[in-house]
Amino acid sequence: MENQITVEKATTKKPKPEADQLEFGRSFTDHMFILDYDVEQGWHNPRIVPYQPIILDPAAIVFHYGQTVFEGLKAYITNGGETQLFRPQKNMQRLNRSNERMCIPSIDEELALEAIKELVRIDREWIPTAPGTSLYIRPFVISTEPYLGVAPSKKYQFIVILSPVGAYYKEGINPVKIAVETEFARTVKGGTGEAKTAGNYASSLKAQELVAKEGYAQVLWLDGLEKKYIEEVGSMNVFFKINGEVVTPELNGSILEGVTRNSVIRLLDHWGIPHSERKISMDEIYQAYQNGELEEAFGAGTAAVISPIGELAWKGEKLEINQGETGPISKKIYDTLTGIQYGTEDDPFGWTVTVS
Repeated sequence: MENQITVEKATTKKPKPEADQLEFGRSFTDHMFILDYDVEQGWHNPRIVPYQPIILDPAAIVFHYGQTVFEGLKAYITNGGETQLFRPQKNMQRLNRSNERMCIPSIDEELALEAIKELVRIDREWIPTAPGTSLYIRPFVISTEPYLGVAPSKKYQFIVILSPVGAYYKEGINPVKIAVETEFARTVKGGTGEAKTAGNYASSLKAQELVAKEGYAQVLWLDGLEKKYIEEVGSMNVFFKINGEVVTPELNGSILEGVTRNSVIRLLDHWGIPHSERKISMDEIYQAYQNGELEEAFGAGTAAVISPIGELAWKGEKLEINQGETGPISKKIYDTLTGIQYGTEDDPFGWTVTVS
Protein backbone atom coordinates (compact mmCIF):
# COMPACT_ATOMS: atom_id res chain seq x y z
CA MET A 1 0.00 0.00 0.00
CA GLU A 2 1.23 3.49 -0.87
CA ASN A 3 1.39 5.34 2.43
CA GLN A 4 1.89 8.86 1.05
CA ILE A 5 -1.11 10.94 2.07
CA THR A 6 -2.16 13.38 -0.64
CA VAL A 7 -3.85 16.63 0.30
CA GLU A 8 -6.43 18.67 -1.56
CA LYS A 9 -7.21 21.89 0.30
CA ALA A 10 -10.72 23.33 0.40
CA THR A 11 -11.05 26.49 -1.68
CA THR A 12 -13.95 27.79 0.38
CA LYS A 13 -13.91 27.79 4.19
CA LYS A 14 -17.03 27.25 6.27
CA PRO A 15 -18.08 29.63 9.02
CA LYS A 16 -17.09 28.40 12.47
CA PRO A 17 -19.65 28.28 15.29
CA GLU A 18 -19.08 30.35 18.39
CA ALA A 19 -17.99 28.38 21.46
CA ASP A 20 -21.24 29.10 23.29
CA GLN A 21 -23.24 27.79 20.33
CA LEU A 22 -21.51 24.43 19.99
CA GLU A 23 -23.73 21.37 19.97
CA PHE A 24 -22.13 17.96 20.14
CA GLY A 25 -21.67 16.55 16.63
CA ARG A 26 -23.55 19.23 14.68
CA SER A 27 -20.71 21.17 13.03
CA PHE A 28 -17.93 19.76 10.85
CA THR A 29 -14.59 21.09 9.68
CA ASP A 30 -13.34 21.90 6.17
CA HIS A 31 -11.57 18.62 5.41
CA MET A 32 -11.87 14.83 5.75
CA PHE A 33 -9.61 11.82 5.27
CA ILE A 34 -10.45 8.86 3.00
CA LEU A 35 -8.72 5.51 2.49
CA ASP A 36 -10.04 2.91 0.02
CA TYR A 37 -9.98 -0.87 0.13
CA ASP A 38 -10.56 -3.60 -2.42
CA VAL A 39 -9.35 -7.20 -2.42
CA GLU A 40 -6.95 -6.64 -5.33
CA GLN A 41 -5.12 -3.61 -3.91
CA GLY A 42 -5.78 -3.79 -0.19
CA TRP A 43 -5.96 -0.43 1.58
CA HIS A 44 -4.80 2.28 -0.82
CA ASN A 45 -5.08 5.90 -1.97
CA PRO A 46 -4.87 7.72 1.40
CA ARG A 47 -6.02 11.30 0.89
CA ILE A 48 -7.27 14.40 2.64
CA VAL A 49 -9.95 16.21 0.66
CA PRO A 50 -12.50 18.98 1.25
CA TYR A 51 -15.41 17.84 3.45
CA GLN A 52 -18.07 16.52 1.08
CA PRO A 53 -20.93 14.04 0.70
CA ILE A 54 -20.13 10.37 0.18
CA ILE A 55 -21.47 8.88 -3.05
CA LEU A 56 -22.49 5.22 -2.64
CA ASP A 57 -24.39 2.69 -4.68
CA PRO A 58 -27.88 2.09 -3.23
CA ALA A 59 -26.94 -1.59 -2.92
CA ALA A 60 -23.84 -0.86 -0.78
CA ILE A 61 -23.64 -3.52 1.91
CA VAL A 62 -23.43 -0.95 4.72
CA PHE A 63 -27.05 0.11 4.05
CA HIS A 64 -28.49 -3.39 4.15
CA TYR A 65 -26.39 -5.43 6.57
CA GLY A 66 -24.75 -2.83 8.80
CA GLN A 67 -21.14 -3.86 8.25
CA THR A 68 -19.50 -0.80 9.76
CA VAL A 69 -17.39 0.27 12.74
CA PHE A 70 -16.35 3.59 14.22
CA GLU A 71 -14.22 5.27 16.86
CA GLY A 72 -14.26 8.49 18.85
CA LEU A 73 -11.39 10.55 20.26
CA LYS A 74 -10.54 14.22 20.74
CA ALA A 75 -7.93 16.88 20.03
CA TYR A 76 -7.23 19.66 22.53
CA ILE A 77 -5.43 22.98 22.61
CA THR A 78 -3.27 23.13 25.75
CA ASN A 79 -2.64 26.23 27.84
CA GLY A 80 0.76 26.38 26.17
CA GLY A 81 -0.85 26.52 22.73
CA GLU A 82 0.07 22.98 21.66
CA THR A 83 -2.34 20.59 19.98
CA GLN A 84 -2.52 17.15 21.52
CA LEU A 85 -4.46 13.89 21.38
CA PHE A 86 -5.33 11.61 24.28
CA ARG A 87 -4.29 7.95 23.98
CA PRO A 88 -5.05 7.72 20.23
CA GLN A 89 -3.14 4.44 19.90
CA LYS A 90 -5.77 2.77 22.12
CA ASN A 91 -8.51 3.92 19.76
CA MET A 92 -6.68 2.56 16.72
CA GLN A 93 -6.15 -0.77 18.48
CA ARG A 94 -9.83 -0.96 19.38
CA LEU A 95 -10.79 -0.03 15.82
CA ASN A 96 -8.97 -3.10 14.57
CA ARG A 97 -10.59 -5.30 17.22
CA SER A 98 -13.96 -4.05 15.99
CA ASN A 99 -12.84 -4.68 12.41
CA GLU A 100 -11.99 -8.27 13.30
CA ARG A 101 -15.41 -8.86 14.85
CA MET A 102 -17.21 -7.32 11.85
CA CYS A 103 -15.12 -9.13 9.19
CA ILE A 104 -13.45 -5.91 8.01
CA PRO A 105 -9.78 -5.99 6.94
CA SER A 106 -7.43 -4.53 9.54
CA ILE A 107 -6.03 -1.06 9.00
CA ASP A 108 -2.40 0.01 9.42
CA GLU A 109 -2.66 1.70 12.82
CA GLU A 110 0.39 3.89 12.26
CA LEU A 111 -0.99 5.19 8.97
CA ALA A 112 -4.41 5.80 10.51
CA LEU A 113 -2.85 7.78 13.37
CA GLU A 114 -0.66 9.81 11.03
CA ALA A 115 -3.74 10.58 8.90
CA ILE A 116 -5.60 11.80 11.97
CA LYS A 117 -2.67 13.97 13.03
CA GLU A 118 -2.33 15.50 9.57
CA LEU A 119 -6.06 16.15 9.33
CA VAL A 120 -6.00 17.85 12.74
CA ARG A 121 -2.99 19.94 11.66
CA ILE A 122 -4.81 21.14 8.56
CA ASP A 123 -8.01 22.00 10.43
CA ARG A 124 -6.31 23.17 13.63
CA GLU A 125 -8.11 26.53 13.55
CA TRP A 126 -11.34 24.62 14.16
CA ILE A 127 -10.25 23.43 17.61
CA PRO A 128 -12.21 25.53 20.12
CA THR A 129 -10.33 26.88 23.13
CA ALA A 130 -13.14 27.74 25.58
CA PRO A 131 -13.16 25.64 28.79
CA GLY A 132 -14.70 22.21 28.24
CA THR A 133 -14.53 22.37 24.45
CA SER A 134 -12.46 20.23 22.07
CA LEU A 135 -12.30 18.84 18.56
CA TYR A 136 -14.09 15.49 18.31
CA ILE A 137 -12.50 13.02 15.89
CA ARG A 138 -14.70 10.38 14.27
CA PRO A 139 -12.88 7.63 12.31
CA PHE A 140 -15.19 5.05 10.73
CA VAL A 141 -15.25 2.23 8.19
CA ILE A 142 -18.14 1.49 5.84
CA SER A 143 -18.66 -1.48 3.52
CA THR A 144 -19.19 -0.11 0.01
CA GLU A 145 -19.54 -3.13 -2.29
CA PRO A 146 -22.92 -3.10 -4.10
CA TYR A 147 -24.23 -6.57 -3.27
CA LEU A 148 -27.51 -7.80 -1.81
CA GLY A 149 -26.04 -10.92 -0.29
CA VAL A 150 -25.25 -11.66 3.33
CA ALA A 151 -21.47 -11.84 3.13
CA PRO A 152 -18.53 -9.61 4.05
CA SER A 153 -17.94 -6.80 1.60
CA LYS A 154 -15.00 -6.82 -0.79
CA LYS A 155 -14.78 -3.03 -0.80
CA TYR A 156 -14.54 -0.51 2.05
CA GLN A 157 -13.74 3.08 2.86
CA PHE A 158 -12.03 4.29 6.02
CA ILE A 159 -13.01 7.90 6.65
CA VAL A 160 -12.16 10.44 9.34
CA ILE A 161 -14.21 13.58 10.00
CA LEU A 162 -13.79 16.27 12.65
CA SER A 163 -16.32 18.21 14.72
CA PRO A 164 -15.77 21.07 17.20
CA VAL A 165 -17.76 20.23 20.33
CA GLY A 166 -18.80 21.42 23.74
CA ALA A 167 -20.15 19.26 26.57
CA TYR A 168 -21.88 16.00 25.56
CA TYR A 169 -24.50 16.36 28.28
CA LYS A 170 -26.05 19.76 28.96
CA GLU A 171 -25.40 19.06 32.66
CA GLY A 172 -21.62 19.03 32.04
CA ILE A 173 -19.87 17.74 35.18
CA ASN A 174 -23.11 18.09 37.14
CA PRO A 175 -24.86 14.78 37.88
CA VAL A 176 -27.23 13.25 35.33
CA LYS A 177 -30.30 11.11 35.89
CA ILE A 178 -30.14 7.56 34.50
CA ALA A 179 -32.95 5.02 34.06
CA VAL A 180 -32.20 1.31 34.44
CA GLU A 181 -33.51 -0.58 31.40
CA THR A 182 -35.41 -3.77 32.26
CA GLU A 183 -37.25 -4.54 29.00
CA PHE A 184 -34.99 -4.05 25.99
CA ALA A 185 -31.56 -5.61 25.38
CA ARG A 186 -28.68 -3.83 23.68
CA THR A 187 -26.59 -6.95 23.03
CA VAL A 188 -25.59 -10.26 24.62
CA LYS A 189 -22.36 -12.17 25.18
CA GLY A 190 -21.29 -13.57 21.83
CA GLY A 191 -22.96 -10.70 20.00
CA THR A 192 -21.32 -7.47 18.88
CA GLY A 193 -21.36 -5.58 22.18
CA GLU A 194 -17.58 -5.52 22.51
CA ALA A 195 -17.25 -3.99 19.02
CA LYS A 196 -17.92 -0.33 18.33
CA THR A 197 -20.41 -0.90 15.56
CA ALA A 198 -23.50 1.03 14.52
CA GLY A 199 -26.05 -1.70 15.19
CA ASN A 200 -25.34 -1.63 18.94
CA TYR A 201 -26.39 2.00 19.04
CA ALA A 202 -29.40 1.55 16.75
CA SER A 203 -30.74 -1.13 19.08
CA SER A 204 -30.48 1.29 22.01
CA LEU A 205 -32.54 4.10 20.49
CA LYS A 206 -36.03 2.95 21.48
CA ALA A 207 -35.16 2.62 25.16
CA GLN A 208 -33.35 5.95 25.07
CA GLU A 209 -36.34 7.63 23.41
CA LEU A 210 -38.70 6.36 26.07
CA VAL A 211 -36.63 7.39 29.10
CA ALA A 212 -35.88 10.82 27.61
CA LYS A 213 -39.60 11.58 27.82
CA GLU A 214 -39.32 11.04 31.58
CA GLY A 215 -36.37 13.43 31.88
CA TYR A 216 -33.54 10.89 31.98
CA ALA A 217 -30.27 11.52 30.17
CA GLN A 218 -29.42 7.90 29.40
CA VAL A 219 -30.22 4.23 29.89
CA LEU A 220 -28.27 1.87 32.14
CA TRP A 221 -28.20 -1.49 30.38
CA LEU A 222 -28.46 -4.81 32.17
CA ASP A 223 -27.32 -8.12 30.72
CA GLY A 224 -29.52 -9.30 27.88
CA LEU A 225 -30.26 -12.77 29.29
CA GLU A 226 -31.16 -12.44 32.97
CA LYS A 227 -31.75 -8.64 33.09
CA LYS A 228 -29.82 -8.80 36.34
CA TYR A 229 -26.21 -7.73 35.93
CA ILE A 230 -25.12 -4.19 35.07
CA GLU A 231 -23.27 -3.69 31.81
CA GLU A 232 -22.89 -0.07 30.66
CA VAL A 233 -24.65 3.22 30.03
CA GLY A 234 -25.63 3.97 26.42
CA SER A 235 -22.56 6.09 25.70
CA MET A 236 -20.32 5.30 28.67
CA ASN A 237 -18.90 2.59 30.88
CA VAL A 238 -20.14 2.82 34.46
CA PHE A 239 -18.50 2.85 37.91
CA PHE A 240 -19.89 2.67 41.45
CA LYS A 241 -18.21 3.52 44.75
CA ILE A 242 -19.54 1.12 47.38
CA ASN A 243 -18.29 1.31 50.95
CA GLY A 244 -14.94 2.78 49.92
CA GLU A 245 -14.33 0.54 46.89
CA VAL A 246 -14.81 1.58 43.25
CA VAL A 247 -16.31 -1.24 41.19
CA THR A 248 -17.06 -1.53 37.49
CA PRO A 249 -18.56 -4.39 35.46
CA GLU A 250 -15.94 -6.81 34.18
CA LEU A 251 -15.51 -7.14 30.43
CA ASN A 252 -17.59 -10.09 29.31
CA GLY A 253 -17.90 -9.93 25.53
CA SER A 254 -20.95 -7.67 25.52
CA ILE A 255 -19.38 -4.57 27.12
CA LEU A 256 -17.31 -2.07 25.15
CA GLU A 257 -13.74 -1.78 26.40
CA GLY A 258 -13.61 1.98 26.85
CA VAL A 259 -10.40 4.00 26.60
CA THR A 260 -11.66 6.30 29.37
CA ARG A 261 -12.65 3.21 31.40
CA ASN A 262 -9.09 1.95 31.17
CA SER A 263 -7.76 5.40 32.08
CA VAL A 264 -9.97 5.55 35.20
CA ILE A 265 -8.71 2.14 36.35
CA ARG A 266 -5.10 3.24 35.78
CA LEU A 267 -5.69 6.38 37.86
CA LEU A 268 -7.27 4.40 40.70
CA ASP A 269 -4.22 2.12 40.67
CA HIS A 270 -1.93 5.13 40.69
CA TRP A 271 -3.71 6.67 43.67
CA GLY A 272 -3.99 3.41 45.62
CA ILE A 273 -7.80 3.58 45.71
CA PRO A 274 -9.39 0.13 46.19
CA HIS A 275 -11.20 -1.02 43.04
CA SER A 276 -12.34 -4.15 41.25
CA GLU A 277 -13.75 -5.34 37.94
CA ARG A 278 -16.47 -7.92 38.53
CA LYS A 279 -20.10 -8.80 37.99
CA ILE A 280 -22.40 -6.30 39.68
CA SER A 281 -26.13 -6.85 39.96
CA MET A 282 -28.77 -4.16 40.34
CA ASP A 283 -29.88 -6.02 43.46
CA GLU A 284 -26.42 -5.41 44.93
CA ILE A 285 -26.56 -1.71 44.01
CA TYR A 286 -30.02 -1.41 45.54
CA GLN A 287 -28.91 -3.14 48.74
CA ALA A 288 -25.87 -0.87 48.98
CA TYR A 289 -28.17 2.11 48.54
CA GLN A 290 -30.50 0.85 51.28
CA ASN A 291 -27.51 0.33 53.60
CA GLY A 292 -26.13 3.79 52.94
CA GLU A 293 -23.03 2.29 51.30
CA LEU A 294 -23.62 3.52 47.71
CA GLU A 295 -21.40 6.58 47.88
CA GLU A 296 -20.94 7.55 44.22
CA ALA A 297 -21.76 6.49 40.67
CA PHE A 298 -20.40 7.87 37.41
CA GLY A 299 -20.11 7.14 33.72
CA ALA A 300 -16.82 7.28 31.81
CA GLY A 301 -16.45 7.84 28.08
CA THR A 302 -14.66 9.94 25.48
CA ALA A 303 -17.61 12.23 24.77
CA ALA A 304 -18.44 13.22 28.35
CA VAL A 305 -15.12 12.18 30.01
CA ILE A 306 -16.71 11.68 33.47
CA SER A 307 -20.44 12.12 34.07
CA PRO A 308 -21.58 11.77 37.70
CA ILE A 309 -24.87 9.94 38.21
CA GLY A 310 -27.14 11.69 40.68
CA GLU A 311 -30.16 9.44 40.35
CA LEU A 312 -30.94 5.89 39.21
CA ALA A 313 -34.54 4.98 38.38
CA TRP A 314 -35.26 1.26 38.86
CA LYS A 315 -38.51 -0.63 39.27
CA GLY A 316 -40.49 2.45 40.15
CA GLU A 317 -37.98 3.74 42.71
CA LYS A 318 -35.61 6.67 42.46
CA LEU A 319 -32.22 6.08 44.04
CA GLU A 320 -30.65 9.45 44.81
CA ILE A 321 -26.86 9.07 44.99
CA ASN A 322 -24.71 11.37 47.13
CA GLN A 323 -27.66 13.76 47.58
CA GLY A 324 -27.61 14.32 43.82
CA GLU A 325 -24.20 16.00 44.04
CA THR A 326 -20.91 15.28 42.30
CA GLY A 327 -18.80 13.02 44.51
CA PRO A 328 -15.12 13.58 45.39
CA ILE A 329 -13.80 10.60 43.40
CA SER A 330 -15.80 11.57 40.30
CA LYS A 331 -14.53 15.14 40.55
CA LYS A 332 -10.92 14.10 41.13
CA ILE A 333 -10.92 11.74 38.14
CA TYR A 334 -12.60 14.36 35.92
CA ASP A 335 -10.16 17.09 36.96
CA THR A 336 -7.16 14.82 36.45
CA LEU A 337 -8.19 13.44 33.06
CA THR A 338 -9.17 16.83 31.66
CA GLY A 339 -6.06 18.34 33.21
CA ILE A 340 -3.89 15.82 31.34
CA GLN A 341 -5.87 16.36 28.15
CA TYR A 342 -5.53 20.15 28.28
CA GLY A 343 -1.96 20.11 29.55
CA THR A 344 -2.62 21.64 32.97
CA GLU A 345 -1.74 18.42 34.85
CA ASP A 346 1.35 16.24 34.62
CA ASP A 347 1.02 13.15 32.45
CA PRO A 348 2.97 10.42 34.27
CA PHE A 349 1.53 7.73 31.98
CA GLY A 350 2.66 9.13 28.62
CA TRP A 351 -0.95 9.26 27.42
CA THR A 352 -0.83 12.43 25.36
CA VAL A 353 0.44 12.68 21.78
CA THR A 354 1.49 16.09 20.49
CA VAL A 355 0.38 17.05 16.99
CA SER A 356 3.36 19.07 15.74
